[in-house]
Amino acid sequence: MKVTLVTHTPMPEKVIASSAKLCYSAATIDTVMEGLTEEKTASFVDMLSEIGHESPIEHASFTFGIEGVSRSLLAQLTRHRMASYSVQSQRYVQEKMFDFVLPPEIEAIPEAAEEYRKAMEEDQAHYDSLTAILKAKHLKDMLEAGMEEKAANRAAEKKAIEDARFVLPNACATKIMMTMNARSLMNFFHHRCCHRAQWEIRELAEKMFALCVEVAPHLFRNAGPSCVAGKCPEGKMSCGKMLEVRARYAALRGEKE
Repeated sequence: MKVTLVTHTPMPEKVIASSAKLCYSAATIDTVMEGLTEEKTASFVDMLSEIGHESPIEHASFTFGIEGVSRSLLAQLTRHRMASYSVQSQRYVQEKMFDFVLPPEIEAIPEAAEEYRKAMEEDQAHYDSLTAILKAKHLKDMLEAGMEEKAANRAAEKKAIEDARFVLPNACATKIMMTMNARSLMNFFHHRCCHRAQWEIRELAEKMFALCVEVAPHLFRNAGPSCVAGKCPEGKMSCGKMLEVRARYAALRGEKE
C-alpha cells in the first residue's frame, strides 16, 4: 500500500483559525488573517476542539493518492460519503496480469497462500479468455456494420472488458484519488483507526493520519480512534487495548514517551 498526500489547503490551520476568528470577533474578511501568529492560530484550533465547534474545520481539505489497495477496501471507503473519489476504471483500463492484495492471515500459512495465488492466476486466465471471446464477437459485428478497423478494435476491446471484469476478485488492486475536508477526515479516523476496523482500511487510515499530522499537528492533535482523547465507545466489543492504542498514536504524532 502506498499513500501520498497529493495536496492540501495552503496553511490549513490558519484558514481554520481565521474562520473561527470571524465567528467570534468583529473582524472583516480583509482583516481576519491579521495577527494570526503561529501561537494564536494554534490557540484557535485548540479552542475549536475543546468546545466542539467543528464547522470551521471544513474549510481545510486534503487530497490523497492511494495505490496497492483492494476493491474490497474501495467498497468500505466509499461508505464515507462526504468525500470525492476518482478510481481507475476497469471499464476503460484492461487488467493485464492484475496486481492483488494478499491478506496477512493468508500469507502467514504457506498452503493458504499457494491456494490464494492459484485463485488469482485462474481469475486472470478466465478474464483474458472472456475478453478474447467477447472482443472477437464485437469486432466481427462492428466490421460488418462498416466501422473502420482501427476504431472497431478499440471499441470492441472496451466493450469486451466491460463485461469480462465481472470475474475479477475483490483482491484486485486499484488506484484512487480521494479528497476529504478535515471534519470528514476526523470522522474517518474515528471509525477506521479503531483497532476493531478491518485491517486493510485501518492501515490506510493510519498512513493518512501520519501524513495529516505532519502538516496540521494542532488540528489533528486529538484525531484517531475515539479512545485517543476519550473513552472507548465499543462497550463489550472493546479491544481492551486503549493504553497500547494511545501510545501508538502518540508515536505517530512524534511525541516522546
